[in-house]
Amino acid sequence: MSIHIDYLWQDRKRHLGLPISFTRYSLSEDRLFTSVGFLNIRDDEILLYRVRDIDTSRTLWQRIFGVGTVRVISSDKTMPTLVLKNIKDPIFVKELIHQQVEETKIKRRVRFGEVMTTDADGDGVPDDMDDDN
Repeated sequence: MSIHIDYLWQDRKRHLGLPISFTRYSLSEDRLFTSVGFLNIRDDEILLYRVRDIDTSRTLWQRIFGVGTVRVISSDKTMPTLVLKNIKDPIFVKELIHQQVEETKIKRRVRFGEVMTTDADGDGVPDDMDDDN
C-alpha cells in the first residue's frame, strides 16, 4: 500500500544551478520534507505549525546561478533548523512556506504561546494540557 502526498512545491539542492544532487526538498499542506542520500537515505520533516521563523540568503555565487538558501527555524526537537540550500527562486519558496505555516496554524488553532510550550512525550499536545501527566 502506498500513500500519495500532493506536494505544493518540490526541488533539489542544486550545483552550478543544476538539480544534480541526492538532496530533495518538498512542501505539503502541513509538512516540510527533506530527503538526503542515494544508497542510504535519510528522511526528515517539520510540521508547519511548529515553524517559528523563515529567512533567506543569497551569496554572490548563488545569485550568479539563480539559486539561494531558505532557513526554517522550528520548535521541533529533532530538527530545530532545516536549511533548504541552493534552491531555485528562494524568495518565492519562503513566501509559499510562510503562507502554508499561517494556514496550518489557523486550521490547528495554534497561537504563538502554544508553540513555545513543551511537549516532552511528542504526542502533539502541550504537557500543561495533557491528561497523561
